[in-house]
Amino acid sequence: MFKKSLLYLSLGLGSLLLLETACDPKPDDIGPVSPTVGSLDSIPYNPVAYDYPEINGLPAMEEPSDNRATEAGVKLGRYLFYERKLSIDSSISCASCHHQDRAFTDGNPVGIGVGGAVGTRNSMSLINVGYNWKQNSQHNFNWDGKFASLEEQVLSPVEHPLEMMSNWEDVMQRLKGHEHYPRMFRQAFGIEHIDEMSKELAAKALAQFLRTLNSADSEYDRDEWVPFEYMSEAAQRGKLLFLGDALGSASTKDAECAHCHSFTRDAAIFARNSFSNNAIDSVSSFIEFSDNGLGDVTGSVVDNGRFREVSLRNVGLTAPYMHDGRFATLEEVLDHYTDHTSGSRGPNVANELSTAPELPHLTAQEKQDIITFLHALTDTSYVNKAEWADPFLQADPWAE
Repeated sequence: MFKKSLLYLSLGLGSLLLLETACDPKPDDIGPVSPTVGSLDSIPYNPVAYDYPEINGLPAMEEPSDNRATEAGVKLGRYLFYERKLSIDSSISCASCHHQDRAFTDGNPVGIGVGGAVGTRNSMSLINVGYNWKQNSQHNFNWDGKFASLEEQVLSPVEHPLEMMSNWEDVMQRLKGHEHYPRMFRQAFGIEHIDEMSKELAAKALAQFLRTLNSADSEYDRDEWVPFEYMSEAAQRGKLLFLGDALGSASTKDAECAHCHSFTRDAAIFARNSFSNNAIDSVSSFIEFSDNGLGDVTGSVVDNGRFREVSLRNVGLTAPYMHDGRFATLEEVLDHYTDHTSGSRGPNVANELSTAPELPHLTAQEKQDIITFLHALTDTSYVNKAEWADPFLQADPWAE
């Protein structure tokens, strides 16, 4: 009888063991977290404000009042930017479409998502992207101005069906179950429990990192700010053509560039932070554009065909060009504006282009001078910046 009881007890314990094993969660599915296990308040929280470097030619960076950058927040944002767990199958990250050596673009006409999914828009440069923000505007980010803030914009790619194809609930479960991310969220935002980790905090961290990607150390900048350093003569000639009558007086030749890609010595963004129909489509009415751009966001047909006027800083690294990557080279872009803007380009074409008498009369040498000036806007100093690079390439990426 005693042996029989032992046999039943053994069988019962074995069944219980099998039941526990079968219920073990997957590594990325940790399930509910108990209050004791999920507590983070033993981890020090000592936020240090991020000190944006003063850069000649760039204004001070504006931040939302509810997301002031900290060193820990920027660090977390950098890790999330390169984190492949944000995609459905952990195959791509934000950096897959935004390469550091290409001014954070990818060299493709349009973005490529999980499994080779082909997007519809060109991957925009992230250099100086924080300057796209205007506090009272609802249309600041993306080619079509869909998002008012970086915090809103960075949420989109994770769930986009042609990008990361994931969902934030699954992503946050993965991050909560990670060995290091709960600590980093605590250090960045002072949360006391793992359950406080959220997509909103992830977005804030990503936005903080993106606002640090500021670049202004090109040949043009050194010409402006460093004594006895000058652009080439060809670049100087190209600059005068680029500026034209934007200098405030009549010019013998005007390429009309600086009206849309405006700059001053102390705010050399090379973009006026607006949207326009830049005359790349041959259309005669508001309803003929293949991509309505801003119009699909605002619901106004007057905005159809309008897209963000991008900064020309590092433009020599960001080919191909336009919202759909239709032009492979800067030469193709300039040839279009000098040779192919006649005829109907839509009733809302940018005024600067509809009244640009000098464009068709630029000589081959003048066009080359403008392109030389555009290349003088290239800053390669950031390419090897360790603080912007993929942390997972470090020997110990999680070392504090």
